Amino acid sequence: MISKFNYKPIVLIISLIIPFVIGMLYLMPKGWDYSEDIHVFPRINAIINGTTFFVLIAAFVAIRKKNVHLHKRLMILALILSALFLISYVIYHSIAESTPYGGEGFGKAVYLFILLTHILLSMAIVPLVLISLSRALTKKYDKHRKIARITLPIWLYVTLTGVIVYLMISPYY
Repeated sequence: MISKFNYKPIVLIISLIIPFVIGMLYLMPKGWDYSEDIHVFPRINAIINGTTFFVLIAAFVAIRKKNVHLHKRLMILALILSALFLISYVIYHSIAESTPYGGEGFGKAVYLFILLTHILLSMAIVPLVLISLSRALTKKYDKHRKIARITLPIWLYVTLTGVIVYLMISPYY
């Protein structure tokens, strides 16, 4: 029965594995021979992030209107999109070197601030989403609402800044 399942070990393991794997991607050698078509991945990732942003907004509107069924469906879609993003991100960064920002001055400072907050909050969002999901699945709706109020703005920020980072760095691919 889903409502009795203990999700804490799964949340902990996934929350530790994902940042570890992504961190390892940056340490791996990148000697792969690939075509320039590989740079379509960041564009796909930005599209997925942007779509997730709007799905999350729609899910929020649905729950505010007490449409629980639509909220659940939209949140499942947001989770699927986030999983697809993660797969695409891992594939790209396992093959291609990171692209440095080519601008200077204030633009670079803005880019670095957005990138840093995006990275830090993207690590935080994994356990928050998983805890929110586990509380919904176990029908602990009061606890779910409490953490969802924290999770949603961070998840929105991470998806939106993912698009912004892409737009700022895209001229340098």
